[in-house]
Amino acid sequence: QVQLVESGGGLVQAGGSLRLSCAASGSIFRFNAMGWYRQAPGKQREFVAAIHSGGSTTYAGSVKGRFTISRDNAKNMVFLQMNSLKPEDTAVYYCAAKGDYDQFLSSWGQGTQVTVSS
Repeated sequence: QVQLVESGGGLVQAGGSLRLSCAASGSIFRFNAMGWYRQAPGKQREFVAAIHSGGSTTYAGSVKGRFTISRDNAKNMVFLQMNSLKPEDTAVYYCAAKGDYDQFLSSWGQGTQVTVSS
């Protein structure tokens, strides 16, 4: 099973930007999609963004227009550029590998903490 390690989180003021990275232990080209999820304190984990093998992307409505997901198949990495951050974006962010039937093909890693101050 592929191992995913997230990094790039931190503390930022509202309106600021962060770029998250996800490094995979093996090729990500074989997966149907790579995605980002987040979990805020006291809340369930939720979908943020996904990028499919063909390059198409999908976003949660709450981040559309502010976040951009991208991938580098040669380096086995996935990125999440987050702009115009809001306090409600505060959460632990995780990346995941998805299969052809939208099933998860990776375990949850430790994630990376993003804290947005008002």
